Amino acid sequence: MSNRIGADVDTYAHVRDLPADALALLSRAEQQHIEFGADWYANLIDNVHAREPQAHEVRFHVLRRQGRVLAVLPTVAHNGALGREVSALSNFYTALYAPALAEGIQAEDLLPLTRALRRSGARAAAYRFSPMDPASREFALLKRALGLAGLSTHSYFAFGNWHEPVQKNWADYLKERSGQVRSTIKRNAKKFAAEGGRLEIVQGGDHLEAGLSAYQAVYARSWKVPEPFIDFVPGLIRLCARRGWLRLGLAWLGDTPVAAQIWIVANGRADIYKLAYDEAQKALAPGTLLTALMMEHAIDVDQVREIDYLIGDDAYKAAWMSQRRERFGLVAYDPLTLQGLLGLARQVARQASRRLRARPPLPADNPPA
Repeated sequence: MSNRIGADVDTYAHVRDLPADALALLSRAEQQHIEFGADWYANLIDNVHAREPQAHEVRFHVLRRQGRVLAVLPTVAHNGALGREVSALSNFYTALYAPALAEGIQAEDLLPLTRALRRSGARAAAYRFSPMDPASREFALLKRALGLAGLSTHSYFAFGNWHEPVQKNWADYLKERSGQVRSTIKRNAKKFAAEGGRLEIVQGGDHLEAGLSAYQAVYARSWKVPEPFIDFVPGLIRLCARRGWLRLGLAWLGDTPVAAQIWIVANGRADIYKLAYDEAQKALAPGTLLTALMMEHAIDVDQVREIDYLIGDDAYKAAWMSQRRERFGLVAYDPLTLQGLLGLARQVARQASRRLRARPPLPADNPPA
């Protein structure tokens, strides 16, 4: 067990309040995934949680030992299914969450942090952290540390995640796609161009605000429900442009945008974040044509190692991606609270029910001859 003498935990209400050493740890975490970094959290707080400050208590818990930052755990306290709960600082905009952890630490090193989290939770019934990579060290260490703090910790499936390791150039990648995809691209590219269509990729600069307006116009005419937090995506687009991550794809018919996609390119990966198209132009397949352009740019120009469709098992993703993995969540119940005990009882009952359903049927007493 690691030596934990001299450990202390400080809490901060906003990522901008963090001291330099904690920000440095978040910066290193951001090199794995942009959603682990300070800029992502600032946009999420300012344009989502700050809209309901009384209902969402944002906290950054910083663990130090002998002056060295070991961990930064972003959370939000709120009223959940079991009453007061503490969750990861994430929501439906988040494709991946993880605490920022220093190299070489063990679960026992995080015990002062999870104990402090439990004390500051004001008798929260449950602690939820999602979505996470179940194969990551952050997932394993956090799960173990929550258990060491006396919480009953369980993992659960969150969603499927389709992705493509890039090992070929665009031309060879396209050859491996289905005949239907290749035919759609070839046939509709000619029709789209003949009707005055064009494609572009905006990365920032003078065209940024016009590109943002075009994206919003397409989204408003698409099948998608309106954004519940209208400033989050514009904030994300401007953030990504500032950091050099933005690839905003647009398909135009004349002066009218008919498809739009937000891709985020960083750390050798292209994340496909948002897609929308004008349903009135569906026959021209502007979304498919735009995806092809974005794929070609990511593979041949940005030379990424991976393309990631992020959240969900939508059928169209398998046409472009060859591999699937899963994202999980952690839920930790406090058995010393009535609501936590209730949540734990329901969890145990669900697990028992799943085991019974998965058990093969017993053989008949008198099987037929």
